[in-house]
Amino acid sequence: MKLKTVFVGLALVAGLGGIVVVTPKVRAQDATTDAAKRKVRVKVTPEYPDLAKQMNVTGKVKIEAKIAPDGHVEDTRVVGGSPLLVNAALDALKKWRFEPGPKETTEVVEFTFNGAN
Repeated sequence: MKLKTVFVGLALVAGLGGIVVVTPKVRAQDATTDAAKRKVRVKVTPEYPDLAKQMNVTGKVKIEAKIAPDGHVEDTRVVGGSPLLVNAALDALKKWRFEPGPKETTEVVEFTFNGAN
């Protein structure tokens, strides 16, 4: 009897856990991917930092940018990347201009530093 109760309890927890964890993630990704895309009007390429060149540092920098309704970058938050490359990417992104929109949006921008920049 105890074994059956434990088994049923574990099955219930596992089943509900999968539903609660998986379903919201899928919806959140779908909503932000389609609804938040705004076209870039002005793109500035980041300058490859001298120190990063000397140390042969390459990679990607991901930045989340809050875009105002008029299209300028209001605020930024680094999502990932080498500390040697982040400032160059931030400086460039702050100069970008997006198409105007009806409201503030958030975009994730990825810069690639491959040594050829």
